[in-house]
Amino acid sequence: MRTKHAQWRQGLTIGVLVLAALWLGSLIWGIIGKAEIAIAQAREAKLQYAHLQTRKGVLEQQLNAFATPLGRDAAIRTAFGVAKPGEEVIVVVPPASTTATTAKPWWRRVIQWL
Repeated sequence: MRTKHAQWRQGLTIGVLVLAALWLGSLIWGIIGKAEIAIAQAREAKLQYAHLQTRKGVLEQQLNAFATPLGRDAAIRTAFGVAKPGEEVIVVVPPASTTATTAKPWWRRVIQWL
């Protein structure tokens, strides 16, 4: 038969071990949460990097286009809306509608709605 002192010491040991297990569990839980955050941030950083690489390619193409005199001329024309001497402005207008649109009386709209 065990003495009260031995039972008390065993209970204290079990209590300390349970507290240590809970403490280690909370530490592990925190590490798992931080790992998930790090994985999500790494995924987002990779997406941003891919987007920046695409943007870099587009900008390099634009720089190469601006390196030629024709490219610079086109950029200036687009940015400032200028023309060379002797050039004229052409305005494209959509064709006029040939069908006349008449508004329905209010009572026909109510009947149609019902």
